[in-house]
Amino acid sequence: MSQRILVWDVPTRVFHWLLVLSFCGAYLTAESERYRDIHVVLGYTLLGLIGFRLLWGFFGTRYAQFRSFLFKPGQVAAYARSLLKGKPAHYIGHNPLGSVSIWLLLGLCILSGMSGVLLFEDIGGEALEELHEFVPNAMLLIILIHLAGVSVSSVLHRENLARAMVTGFKSAKPEQGISRSYLWLGVIMLAAVVAFWAGYPATGLMASGADSAQVGQHDDDD
Repeated sequence: MSQRILVWDVPTRVFHWLLVLSFCGAYLTAESERYRDIHVVLGYTLLGLIGFRLLWGFFGTRYAQFRSFLFKPGQVAAYARSLLKGKPAHYIGHNPLGSVSIWLLLGLCILSGMSGVLLFEDIGGEALEELHEFVPNAMLLIILIHLAGVSVSSVLHRENLARAMVTGFKSAKPEQGISRSYLWLGVIMLAAVVAFWAGYPATGLMASGADSAQVGQHDDDD
């Protein structure tokens, strides 16, 4: 018999929603010189979150590990056909189509973050700048497709997948759940990100102030 079981640990959920927030914020501030510091700090946050996720993909709980959503092309195709027929197989963790979007987003997040860091250091030139502008748009397209897939799967399986990523719980057999939520690690992650957000802008403003003072001093000397 099915019952309410824990599927998504706290660090995985914290990662997911912080990544959503960081990407949305970085995307909305990408074209604004006024909010450049916010764009940069969110870009660094995104990279840090991806770094954690790569580690958690090997050392995390059952459904957070990469091997739990590593599917062969044939399995992805079979799931897509079953979805079109309205009778998709049920997966406790990520389904094959969902896993494709996750792998793509992980790769694009790394590409976007690293290209942003290089551009911030004035490395790469116009070609890299164009790549950095293209990647977030590709990510947005994949996210929209992913959201559509989540909606369809939620209806067909009669379970709220978005809510499960908030609460961590789904309905399944008791033995299919995970035993530990790692609440302490999720709290540390959230605290570290909030501290970084609070500290980085202040540091950036101090640096900008110092640069302005130096410029003013040079002008006075002249």
